[in-house]
Amino acid sequence: MSAVAELLKILDLEQLDVNLFRGRSPQTGWQRVFGGQVVGQALVAATRTVEGRSPHSLHGYFMLPGDPSTPIIYEVECIRDGRSFVTRRVVATQHGQAIFSMSASFQTEEEGFSHQIDMPDIPRPTELPSEEAFKNRLPADMPQAIRNYLERERPIELRPVDLSRYVDSRPRPPMQSVWIRATERLPDDPAAHQSVLAYASDMTLLDTALVAHGSSVFSADIQGASLDHALWLHRPFRADDWLLYTQDSPFAGGGRGFSRGRIYTEAGELVASVAQEGLIRRRRK
Repeated sequence: MSAVAELLKILDLEQLDVNLFRGRSPQTGWQRVFGGQVVGQALVAATRTVEGRSPHSLHGYFMLPGDPSTPIIYEVECIRDGRSFVTRRVVATQHGQAIFSMSASFQTEEEGFSHQIDMPDIPRPTELPSEEAFKNRLPADMPQAIRNYLERERPIELRPVDLSRYVDSRPRPPMQSVWIRATERLPDDPAAHQSVLAYASDMTLLDTALVAHGSSVFSADIQGASLDHALWLHRPFRADDWLLYTQDSPFAGGGRGFSRGRIYTEAGELVASVAQEGLIRRRRK
């Protein structure tokens, strides 16, 4: 099974009862569940209780690390069904404890004022080396954790605009940009693209807070974990087309790093915005 087929299978939750769903995790040997997977599955659970409206925002909190060996139960609470907006609350549990909670809002489509911040002028994905080409040029001194991550088959292809920070520990301005897309064609259902983008929106974002400190989440001395995650969906898009994920980190302190992201189509349309705070601290010896 391809990585994309596996992702779609993971996002296709099993319905146990009214407003009650079960999701599983890929058995990849990771010690905890990837945060983007929980966000994506929770969005799928909420979406399946709503008709005629599309999600426009979600706000979630990570409370406990997920156990990949155990299914995750998602319980959806129907908070309100209004004429224009619908609100849902989702709680994900394992071993009798909540590991994640999320509120999501859905809206009927309507016209209104429109503006956006322009996409930054950076190299296009076709001007950057493909993942396969990059794998063949990995520096010999690249940290093994980064090498393992880049060489693994993944459902989302990443083309960072600048990869030098992973082999150069100099502090830099806390910002980065990366092109992302699903590695295979996805179904035409907009809900599939929304859940895949929710999954991908947790990738690389926390790492942006460490750019200013010449480090990364792959560093052996860094303990990192997502604490909360917010996603706003502005326009329709396809997650199997190239999307620019441009990120910055306005603040870090108190063992936490705050990062923001904007997601554009290759044509320059802003389709989503993201914000996240995460734990970033040096491991105790």
